[in-house]
Amino acid sequence: MAVRAAVLSAVNAPLRVAEIDLPEPGPGQVRIRLAAAGVCHSDLSLSNGTLRQPAPAVLGHEGAGTVTAVGPEVTTVAPGDKVVLNWAPSCGSCHFCGLSEPWLCANAGLTANTPYATLAADGSELYPGLGTAVFAEETVVPAHAALPLPDGVPLADAALLGCAVLTGWGAVHHSAQVRAGESVAVFGVGGVGLATLQAARIAGAGPVVAVDVSPEKEELARAAGATEFVVSGEDTAKRIRKLTGGMGADVAIECVGRADTIRTAWSATRRGGRTTVVGIGGQDQQVTFSALELFYFGRTLSGCVYGNSNPAADLPVIAAHVRSGALDLSALVTERIGLDGIPAAFEAMVAGKGGRSLVVF
Repeated sequence: MAVRAAVLSAVNAPLRVAEIDLPEPGPGQVRIRLAAAGVCHSDLSLSNGTLRQPAPAVLGHEGAGTVTAVGPEVTTVAPGDKVVLNWAPSCGSCHFCGLSEPWLCANAGLTANTPYATLAADGSELYPGLGTAVFAEETVVPAHAALPLPDGVPLADAALLGCAVLTGWGAVHHSAQVRAGESVAVFGVGGVGLATLQAARIAGAGPVVAVDVSPEKEELARAAGATEFVVSGEDTAKRIRKLTGGMGADVAIECVGRADTIRTAWSATRRGGRTTVVGIGGQDQQVTFSALELFYFGRTLSGCVYGNSNPAADLPVIAAHVRSGALDLSALVTERIGLDGIPAAFEAMVAGKGGRSLVVF
């Protein structure tokens, strides 16, 4: 069966919409008709080589849709079920899964290295971006990568749960473990940053300071829960300290993935506070600390993979906040586009414009 998809022919090549042929789901696989797919900065990083991805490929890892067919041995979902895609499904048996750290699963990304479809025009094999390939009308994934969507969550907006919301929610509640009344500074007001701000508000943090290079994002940030907004510059850390009683933020969460932003987030964190790095940077982004400051400030610096989340356990919790109105998924979306709008969405991310772009099918 042929479906339309945004195809990356090679690293740094422009995406082009083309027809691809999807096979019927095999043992342990399911086929999903996408309702929507979010355009994440990780997709841009895969397209430009910052993150490794075999090509040609169909990118996209943040999606939700309806199961249309299941292969043999699948018992977790059935045709007609609404699901959220999990781009890092844990195997349950590796060393990290044994430590109850499924976000570090050693086998989570293996499917990205195996062709899953072909280009209709010439039969060329295609790889699935991060194992999910949701920049397409339909996709085929392992059954454990399709999580049942809790009731009361709009299917199109539910795509955001697959990455931005789980990452932002987990950064606040799992990695940084923000407590009510703590001050939080969030660096980068894109899709993940907006989800992080909402999660910090739900956690009862205050003040909540949003930091971005674009002053146009202040309205978005405040709507998500920021009580203060700082335009990034040379005095960013000093301004955050001023907004937090001269001490610095109890928690700083970096959602950009740049060495200078990570360094600023660290400097804006109070003595004894926590700095959490969510953004994915390249190997050339080197961050430097002196041995003396590591001792003196007593801060904790931690990475954060997929929000350190267990998606199966976290989705029902997040869905309850969506149903109550505390978490507004649509507030993360600044553009609703088609497949042919993805290149422009990439350009907007590079320029630091907008929140999440959502491909709607």
